[in-house]
Amino acid sequence: MAFTLPNLPYDFKALEPHIDARTMEIHHGKHHNGYVTNLNKAIEGTDAEKLSIEDICKHISKYPVAVRNNGGGHYNHSLFWTVMGPKAGGNPSGALADAINAAFGSFDEMKTKFNAAAATRFGSGWAWLIKDASGKLAITSTPNQDNPLMDIAEVKGTPILGLDVWEHAYYLHYQNRRPDYATAFWNVVNWTEVAKRFGA
Repeated sequence: MAFTLPNLPYDFKALEPHIDARTMEIHHGKHHNGYVTNLNKAIEGTDAEKLSIEDICKHISKYPVAVRNNGGGHYNHSLFWTVMGPKAGGNPSGALADAINAAFGSFDEMKTKFNAAAATRFGSGWAWLIKDASGKLAITSTPNQDNPLMDIAEVKGTPILGLDVWEHAYYLHYQNRRPDYATAFWNVVNWTEVAKRFGA
């Protein structure tokens, strides 16, 4: 099989009280696992079996909708788990902080814009902080399991931070209070990982 479910880099309960253990367990073990299983079925016997998930996303318009949905689900969640962590939160520093200030005026203003992208994404989808082709930071959102790497994305770039705003990501704990979930997310952001992605 081409793709496997990555291990969580921390315990299910590690992000409490902001993201509860039961949600993490279902989200990783059922939802993400389902995307991996269905992606492997969708690409079986095709050239995509030999490609990275990033390369599949960059040329997603070539593939059937099952590859778009499940490939996006696998890429998005693989990023999501790593940009969060216990003993996280706080503020970014160094070159990433400078880039945030240059693009948005301040870290607080960036958070406000990101939270708005998360809250106003209709239905299911993702909010993103991305680095565009010129190296500048931008905030965008995508529907369903699409992402800004995809050649069909309205706003293209390399995701360095993403927030899952599908109901399965927050409903057990936050019910319909998506803005509360987006606000709580900042307590678990792993800025070291986000900075690494920005630098790459």
